[in-house]
Amino acid sequence: VQLQASGGGLAQAGGSLRLSCAASGRAFSNTAVGWFRQAPGKEREFVAAISRRGDNTNYADAVKGRFTISRDIAKNTVDLQMNSLKPEDTAVYYCARSLYSDSDYYSEAHFNAWGQGTLVTVSS
Repeated sequence: VQLQASGGGLAQAGGSLRLSCAASGRAFSNTAVGWFRQAPGKEREFVAAISRRGDNTNYADAVKGRFTISRDIAKNTVDLQMNSLKPEDTAVYYCARSLYSDSDYYSEAHFNAWGQGTLVTVSS
């Protein structure tokens, strides 16, 4: 199973970035998919998740209203649109495959395959 995250980079506060997660084969076609992030010196934390069919989503309070997770089932990709970025959003962002089909799970223990991470840096 290979998950490839891309789209990270440098943005100014208030700006936007769009991350994308692509999977090899049908790596996450039957499961929910999540995004996590790890800021320097901090533990990895949940950001957002989307259900297998894309009809349910779940967000961390810190990003609710600013980030949107979506998936293209035909293309086997999951995107994270990040708007109104803040310096505290600076982190390495990881996509991950859930063990479950719904988006309610947000613990790392509920995800069993991870991408390599993409760095997002937000300047003030």
